[in-house]
Amino acid sequence: MSPFVAEIIGTMLLIILGDGVVANVLLNRSKGQNSGWIVITVGWGLAVTVAVYSVGWISGGHLNPAVTIALAAIGQFEWAKVPAYLLAQMIGAFIGAVVVWLAYFPHWEVTEDKAAVRGVFCTAPAIRNPVANLVTEMIGTFVLIVGVLAIPSVNNLIPKSGFDKGLGPALVGALVFSIGLSLGGSTGYAINPARDLGPRLAHAVLPIAGKIDSDWAYAWVPIAGPILGGVIGALFYKYCWAL
Repeated sequence: MSPFVAEIIGTMLLIILGDGVVANVLLNRSKGQNSGWIVITVGWGLAVTVAVYSVGWISGGHLNPAVTIALAAIGQFEWAKVPAYLLAQMIGAFIGAVVVWLAYFPHWEVTEDKAAVRGVFCTAPAIRNPVANLVTEMIGTFVLIVGVLAIPSVNNLIPKSGFDKGLGPALVGALVFSIGLSLGGSTGYAINPARDLGPRLAHAVLPIAGKIDSDWAYAWVPIAGPILGGVIGALFYKYCWAL
């Protein structure tokens, strides 16, 4: 399998399980309806874990344009490969959203709250303030990137234990769970442009009864925020840990 295909599959799995848990909690007559924010954050953490274990050994398991760009910004990934990774992540995220749509097909029509339907696919702020929302996404992704770089650090490894390969993805999943618990309440913690934009596009084109608009006026926030926060986090890690 090529890294391009691996990023498609990995991001698809991420969205199937991540948007899937949101659908389970928000959609009418789902078995998990109203089970709450803790279920959503656990589901997203496990989604990251499964996805990175599935393809991390092939592509590095970026599954997130903010991760790809941040690694390139500090010389840990080739800029020439960035466009292909971003395209793969977008394709995978779109496909994953379509799969969730199919998995919960009977529930879209019976869910009267069409903002909740849209919320299955993409994020929205609890209080709409674009500047504050942008900063929140930057902070969340800053923490994500610092953690992603620090977890497999040689200082955290037991020599010859394979720690980074064995436990690294699970700890990154725990990191995403933690970010959701602590920082997710304001914007829904996209912290991943593909995770938001791919499913938002799917929401725009899929036939969903009575759906509302896809809120394109907000869509730039979960793109710009994670990219900016990710690059700042990567530079922070590179230079502060080197002191």
